[in-house]
Amino acid sequence: MSKVSRAMDGNEAAAYASYAFTEVAAIYPITPSSPMAELVDKWSANGMKNMFGQQVKLVEMQSECGAVSAVHGALDGGVLATSYTASQGLMLMIPTMYRIAGQLKPGVIHVASRNVATHAISINAEHSDVMACRQTGYAMLASSSPQEAMDLGAVAHLAAIKGHVPFLHFFDGFRTSHEIQKVECLDYEDLKKLVDWKELEKFRENALNPEHPVLRTTGQYSDTYFQSREACNTYYDALPDIVADYMNEISKITGRDYKPFNYYGAPDAERVIVVMGSASGVLRETVDYLNAKGEKVGFIDAHLYRPFSAKYFLSQLPETVKMITVGDRTKEPGAAGEPLYEDVCSVILESGRNIKVLACRYGLASKDYTPDQVIAQFDNMKAAEPKNHYTVGINDDVTHLSLPVGPEVNTVPEGTISCKFWGLGSDGTVGANKNTIKIIGDHTDLNVQAYFEYDGKKSGGVTRSHLRFGKKPINSTYLVNHADFIACHNKSYLDRYDILADAKEGANVLITCDWKGEELEKHLTPAFKKAAALKKIHLYTIDSTAIAAELGLGSRTNTILQAAFFKITGIIPIEEAVGYMKKAILKSYGRKGEKIVNMNYAAVDKGVEMVEEAEVPARWADIEIPEEKIDENLPKWIRKIQMPVNAMKGDNIPVSDFTDLPDGTMPQGTSKYEKRGIAVNIPVWDSEKCIQCNMCSYVCPHSCIRPFLVNEDEAAKAPETFTTTAVKGKGAEGLRFRLQVSALDCTGCGSCANVCPSKEKAITMKPLDNNLNEADNWEYAMKLAPKANPFGTTTVKGSQFEQPLLEFPGSCPGCGETPYAKLITQLFGDRMYVATATGCSQVWSTSFPSFPYTTNHKGQGPAVGGSLFENNAEYGMGIWLSVEQQREKLAEHVKALAEKTDDAKIKETAAAWLASYNDKSSRETGEALKNAVLESGLLNENADLVAANVPGDNVKALAEAVRENFDHLTKKSVWFFGGDGWAYDIGYGGLDHVLASGADVNVMVFDTEIYSNTGGQASKATPTGAVAQFAAAGKRRKKKDLGMMAMSYGYVYVAQIAIGADKNQAIKAISEAESYNGPSLIIAYSPCINHGIKGGMTNSPYEQKKAVDCGYWNLYRYNPSLKGEKNPFTLDSKEPKADFKDFLMGEIRYASLAKVFPELAEQLFEKTEKDAKERLESYKRLAQD
Repeated sequence: MSKVSRAMDGNEAAAYASYAFTEVAAIYPITPSSPMAELVDKWSANGMKNMFGQQVKLVEMQSECGAVSAVHGALDGGVLATSYTASQGLMLMIPTMYRIAGQLKPGVIHVASRNVATHAISINAEHSDVMACRQTGYAMLASSSPQEAMDLGAVAHLAAIKGHVPFLHFFDGFRTSHEIQKVECLDYEDLKKLVDWKELEKFRENALNPEHPVLRTTGQYSDTYFQSREACNTYYDALPDIVADYMNEISKITGRDYKPFNYYGAPDAERVIVVMGSASGVLRETVDYLNAKGEKVGFIDAHLYRPFSAKYFLSQLPETVKMITVGDRTKEPGAAGEPLYEDVCSVILESGRNIKVLACRYGLASKDYTPDQVIAQFDNMKAAEPKNHYTVGINDDVTHLSLPVGPEVNTVPEGTISCKFWGLGSDGTVGANKNTIKIIGDHTDLNVQAYFEYDGKKSGGVTRSHLRFGKKPINSTYLVNHADFIACHNKSYLDRYDILADAKEGANVLITCDWKGEELEKHLTPAFKKAAALKKIHLYTIDSTAIAAELGLGSRTNTILQAAFFKITGIIPIEEAVGYMKKAILKSYGRKGEKIVNMNYAAVDKGVEMVEEAEVPARWADIEIPEEKIDENLPKWIRKIQMPVNAMKGDNIPVSDFTDLPDGTMPQGTSKYEKRGIAVNIPVWDSEKCIQCNMCSYVCPHSCIRPFLVNEDEAAKAPETFTTTAVKGKGAEGLRFRLQVSALDCTGCGSCANVCPSKEKAITMKPLDNNLNEADNWEYAMKLAPKANPFGTTTVKGSQFEQPLLEFPGSCPGCGETPYAKLITQLFGDRMYVATATGCSQVWSTSFPSFPYTTNHKGQGPAVGGSLFENNAEYGMGIWLSVEQQREKLAEHVKALAEKTDDAKIKETAAAWLASYNDKSSRETGEALKNAVLESGLLNENADLVAANVPGDNVKALAEAVRENFDHLTKKSVWFFGGDGWAYDIGYGGLDHVLASGADVNVMVFDTEIYSNTGGQASKATPTGAVAQFAAAGKRRKKKDLGMMAMSYGYVYVAQIAIGADKNQAIKAISEAESYNGPSLIIAYSPCINHGIKGGMTNSPYEQKKAVDCGYWNLYRYNPSLKGEKNPFTLDSKEPKADFKDFLMGEIRYASLAKVFPELAEQLFEKTEKDAKERLESYKRLAQD
């Protein structure tokens, strides 16, 4: 049978290999492994068969612990079972992995290896997760490329069946899992011939079955456990040979050479590096480069890590080797060395060979591992006293462990075309580049490679796509740093980043902008122009934004820019490229109708037609570059950390700049320094049309538009364009009103303009370029004096005069979550704790280095922390317990001080504070008590800290004890933030326990009805009929009613809200929940970009209103404190009047099901509506009781 090659990433390659052998897959989503399970689900839903002639039965569990437990049960039941995971997910599997291995089950877990959270969370490549599993008894097999993920993924399954030992097959997260290359697919018929059917039958016969029952769980003691544990040794002893044999079989089929350890390099090498994973690519390339220069070097690519076979390792090590450097992509603080190093040392020691072994840490969290670093490692082995236990790729100027690295070298094979694209998250750049790779990979004989970098933000962040094409194999597993083509798809990047830093001489550069001629020269920075001239750049421009608007494509410019790329580069003839693009368009959009297809066809044609070359005058080379000046008045952290990171120069920051931050503690309020300027259009205010309702500010997801109260003096001193108008409403006499936008922080989502209720819109979206003066106006607004809020905080209007202590988060434009969080900070931010679950609410608030939670003019603001995904409620409970313990101790000391002191002021203020102990007024009474203690003369500047903590009856010591706890005088508001994936699924057990405890905590669930952060997987919050990952053919079960379950306790405050549907109900529910002395749960409807809302996320508030109007989402409040007075349950939403199906068809997550499975969609949509009606009827009954 002819070989089939397709462009795919490592996740798809591993999933394809695993599908052949898998009968049951139990999964739980986690980045970056989720696509493996998503593909298995998609293939199964579309009828793809495994080698046994069945569709894989896939189940999404509530957590990774649940997933591996289901795998265990399936294996015990006699079927081959598989899971896919990474990082913390793998950690949750470990206890069950011991059981599966101990019972010699042939299960396989495929892992996109990723950092395990320590002082910070990273989603990037590292081996800290898999290394935590090396003692479980799982065999461990490493792949270093997408092709190996295909080939060795199959070896893992084959060897597990024959060897009766479970396998953990892993490859580097993102670097391999998301890298696209041309991969040769294995034929399932070929794999079927390699299966040891006798051993498979043994496994099946040993399954649990009441027809021939056995017991498979026993409790053993000291007399027998040791002996029975050793009984498995023969299986592990035999396994390396089994793996080697299967590698040989795969090699025969593919022509690719696989061994448990593969050596590459000079046969008489004296210096060798040993690694696992994607590092082998750059090593192969650099070894070729060095040996061509007369060096004698090589490297060993370790595939079979457990069992670690001395026989196979030594068989690959040249006899001439004098020194080895072992690279570990993990850090084990306090260990004698990292794991791979220790294994190699053990083998060399026991072999008796006189070889020195050095240890190196590299590539943590996907830190780029480059040819110049490899050369430095080989050079280090030449030194008389080589550095040992070192790091490479960073500047450690504190403990001085880092190895100096020489100048960059270009080891990419001659003839390879390297490209780099700068895009904005969700602008289509990444998708277009994936399509480009597939076109070139699937339709030419060129080798291809694509890798994608993302910053920590959601859509709207910076993306960088790295593409390579060439006749020769591409092993460059590092970022493009010598580019033949560079595209900048957002003109705001031109003065923020060094776009041309990686450009080769003579490179082609494409800029998306509306500038031409003199205007182009005016807007390009001096540094860009000088570099363009010196590097002899061929510069091109295209106004893709205007073209897209003209064609009716909105902001979707990706097709236009893809066509321009093919036109400029000529990688394949433009006529062929256009044909392939249009074929892909027909496949993608054919179901949406001829009009959509023709619009995209026109985009291709315009992209080819409208791209223009711009002149790069030779005189630009003589431009003087002004010295970059940094404001020394900025905080040190901003200067040393944030500014370099935001300029994409974070790799250059030395360790010393982090010595004040070893535990991961970071300053708040850094997002305000970023000023990205990414919006095309921003809101512009017309004071004459404004009714001062403040709804625009209320719904703004990024706190970018705010009302300000301005006194007469401030208005007189304001910039000329800082217009104000008289304040409407009582209590604000002498003040004027100003609505101000932060032009450079706005994302241009347009939610504010959409909700403006004025007859003639008071807010219109206009080009940023024409309104840059608003940036100066914003800076002036930030200097206005704080003013007492004359309208209170119980109304929409009044609440918005409070400073939002969440500003400019890294969320998607139009985000449905952040308006709720922002509002809570306006109401309680000066005294609140936030425990944030892993997921969107953590990503948009904690992504390095721009942190949006901030402080007021007194330095008060939300104290924010997070542990993991599954344990957020328990973590938040711990915070509450800590606060309670400290406040109770403070209260005891205040009581004792009031009793012992003769100070009347202390007695009076102490009594007032104790009376308001559990009330928000404790802020004012606490301030009075604090002042009384400070003025009492009882305090000593050199206080005895022992006495302050254990004061006894001494009055002065009691005063010191009170002072030590001044921070807890104010009653704190403890909040847990998280999405439905946390609250409904993985964290539900903990959340339920905390709610049941009666603790005075507040829970805000941002219900997006999917796992938003990991790519839109189904959760128990996903309604019937919705298409999501792991529900490719629509979800079949109804949405879990979390609120009803919580109400069953009878003492939990519960509310469902939708800020765009009923703004007053939302603020009322949040205020009631916080004031309730007990647990509260608020479930907030949060439209998400994954929903595919018609018209985009600019319609997020309106979408919430539609959801409520048709009965899809219900608004209610359940307040236990009303028991005995009136019905504690209030149904706030009105009788549905809008068409339910119209609402569903306005979102792609539902509409797509109708296009792909129309008959099924009709059935499921009927059930969705029925479920909603039944839910509403149950609420009505509660409201009537």
